[in-house]
Amino acid sequence: MIRPSSNLAAATERAEVYFMARPGSPSAVRRPRLLFRSGKWIALLGDSVQNGIAGSGKTVEEALGEFDSRYLDALHPPKAQSSSRVILG
Repeated sequence: MIRPSSNLAAATERAEVYFMARPGSPSAVRRPRLLFRSGKWIALLGDSVQNGIAGSGKTVEEALGEFDSRYLDALHPPKAQSSSRVILG
């Protein structure tokens, strides 16, 4: 696990290992920025957490895994329930 005092170069190296193990994942394809804030790693695609897609975690791998999930959720939002009725007659 990368400690908060570790540098970004070590985090980038861990991310590369993650990408190699999951070459088709959203994080491997899109390469989000890695940040360390408030004791957590953040994988961010976009200008900010509010305006982009982000994942966070205690480790780089957790942050990238959450990023992958949120990215896929953004591509495939849950389908709205149909309000149409079937009329039998």
